[in-house]
Amino acid sequence: MDIKTIAVTYHRKFNLGDYESLELGCSLWAQIDPEEDAEGVTQFLYQQAKASVKEAARPVIQESIYQMNKARMQKQSTKAQTEMDDF
Repeated sequence: MDIKTIAVTYHRKFNLGDYESLELGCSLWAQIDPEEDAEGVTQFLYQQAKASVKEAARPVIQESIYQMNKARMQKQSTKAQTEMDDF
């Protein structure tokens, strides 16, 4: 079977707190030659789509106090767990 076109779609929903959310998505397509690695192209497109969604969400998330506090809490929880593991 010859694969000629590969399409990848990545969607993510970000919780902004106060019953607000942001949903972003990115779809990418690539035409490939029969000798190209379809799996490699798929992984590349996936990583590009994921990075695009992350970049688009960054300004909104940085403004969201809820997300920033959530990240701090997770960091503290991870640090506390690591300290307990080292005990």
